[in-house]
Amino acid sequence: MQEPDLSTKLSWDAKEYSHYSAFQEQCAQEVIGKLDLRGSEHILDIGCGDGRSTAEIARRLHQGRILGIDASAEMIQYASSCYPAEKYPNLSFAVADARALEYRDEFDVIFSNAALHWITDHRPVLKGIFRALRPGGKMLAQMAGKGNAAEAFLAFAYLVQDPPWNQFFTSLRTPWACFGPEQYREWVLESGLKPVRLELIRRDMVHANRESFTGWIRTTWLPHLDRIPVSLRPAFIDALYEMCCKLSPPDSDGVIRFSMVRLEVEAEKPV
Repeated sequence: MQEPDLSTKLSWDAKEYSHYSAFQEQCAQEVIGKLDLRGSEHILDIGCGDGRSTAEIARRLHQGRILGIDASAEMIQYASSCYPAEKYPNLSFAVADARALEYRDEFDVIFSNAALHWITDHRPVLKGIFRALRPGGKMLAQMAGKGNAAEAFLAFAYLVQDPPWNQFFTSLRTPWACFGPEQYREWVLESGLKPVRLELIRRDMVHANRESFTGWIRTTWLPHLDRIPVSLRPAFIDALYEMCCKLSPPDSDGVIRFSMVRLEVEAEKPV
């Protein structure tokens, strides 16, 4: 039996996520710029989240259309309310599991940003992308890659060794799947897609202040926070911030930076 997608088990605050997702949006804008759209494509956005990037793509499709899907009903509800059909007639949203795509020969482009690292086994995702693409269609996806946020995760590992946090992390597995190009290329080929480009891209995540950092943790570290009683979560986030500052001290303006690694995957469906 297939294990449920991790993101479907979590309760997302879509509005707060949208407020603190500047890094994800920055990455999305860069990936969108690489799509080289004609404006007539039919596009699928996997893991559309708050819908902001999906709407940006919709604005570039003068004769095309785009469907944004996400495993989180909260995210889809929020996206639909922010980008209603009466204002975006070429844009629609739906709740769907990326590992069980039911589309066949339907899309010219499949796009995904900051989403697929929530899924452990990417083989069913890639096979579904192959089925969903029209012959000659392409996928362009960016996700957390091997070595992502190493400083932050090291700070977390130190923090949960000691009381009171160690009682909540007696068993722990990494909740996100971060792969390198070599391993991922094998799955792309296995799916029937033709790899075009797979690369790790390094960039800094910049937090201007403590609020920015704690907002990032509060809205994206849900698998870890769910282990901790609600009343203790603010203290945990503060403790994590302090530990991160020890390992990666803020600059004179209080800005803290983390080295992030993104895996970018471009592939095509053979004609």
